[in-house]
Amino acid sequence: MVALAAVLLVPACSLPRGAAIQSQVVSESSSETPTFQVVPVTRANMPAIASWPKTGEDTAYGWPGTSQGSNSNLIQTGDQVNIVIWDSQENSLLIDAAAKSTRLTAIEVSPSGSVFVPYVDEVYIRGLTPDAARARIQEKLMQIAPSAQVQLSLTQGRSNSVELVGGVASPGAYPMPSRNYKVLGLIADGGGIRQGMRNPQVRLLRGGTTYETSSKDLLENGSRNALLYPGDTVIIEEDDKSFTAMGASGSEDLVYFPKDDLSAMEAISLMGGLNPNRADPKGVLVLREYSVRHLRSDGSAPRMQQVVFTFDLTSADGLFAARNFKINPNDTVLATESVITQAQVVFALMGSVFGLTRQIGVN
Repeated sequence: MVALAAVLLVPACSLPRGAAIQSQVVSESSSETPTFQVVPVTRANMPAIASWPKTGEDTAYGWPGTSQGSNSNLIQTGDQVNIVIWDSQENSLLIDAAAKSTRLTAIEVSPSGSVFVPYVDEVYIRGLTPDAARARIQEKLMQIAPSAQVQLSLTQGRSNSVELVGGVASPGAYPMPSRNYKVLGLIADGGGIRQGMRNPQVRLLRGGTTYETSSKDLLENGSRNALLYPGDTVIIEEDDKSFTAMGASGSEDLVYFPKDDLSAMEAISLMGGLNPNRADPKGVLVLREYSVRHLRSDGSAPRMQQVVFTFDLTSADGLFAARNFKINPNDTVLATESVITQAQVVFALMGSVFGLTRQIGVN
């Protein structure tokens, strides 16, 4: 009998389980000095919660809108120009009488923005289109050769190009064919976004600023086809936003966002759903941490840094609230365990004990 009492005492003191019970998680919120805030999510308070600050995002800025640039290019330092000078004048200083023309090839635009032309000296052409640069050189030559005519072609340097990094078939540096070169054109020149990437994100690095958008938004919204500037870098990477799935669900793991916005209901689906034999549908919790600067006491924002959002999925109100509640990166979604499951554990253990007792009695 002593052995039987000891066996009965074990389940009474410590029940084995795989997930927390909701009441155990949120019990501290009713204490005199709670360290976190509990918010039951309903359709009534969803608009207020949706206006609370977003958490888990990086420091990237919004995406610049599209605009129209020049269909020509502008000469920059480091570019190279090829100049052909024609002159029909007898005894011309510029050309060989037999050739009727002279060629100045691969002349690099200097840091000062000029190129050297014989008998004319330095001609400033940075910031000009090739046509405007040709006209300026020809104007300078008229002082010594009034009948001279000039042809000019441009080979762009690094300062007149953009970088495409990752996520495409052919990453690298791409010369800008014109000042009307846009992000989608660059991605197309790179072979398009690689198949199989998880929710590809497009980042634009411009100076010291990083802009970000999803490839889905970029492809579907023409106003996001941003105009590129020389020196821009475009990076395409998989979305690294994630949440943690825990408790009585189909899986306990780090779950990556398959799209930009994810509802609580979709998150539960990605977790493999609630375990029908263990989970408490009235006790689905989302744990989130806010920055101190986000806190308010007027209800327009959380009043404590750590917040537990609770959902009751047994009611239509709770189901609709879960459909509209947005999961933030770094959230933890916890499916708590049903109290009934704990009772079933007790009964199972008691049944085992009674079976053991009958065996003792037979012996």
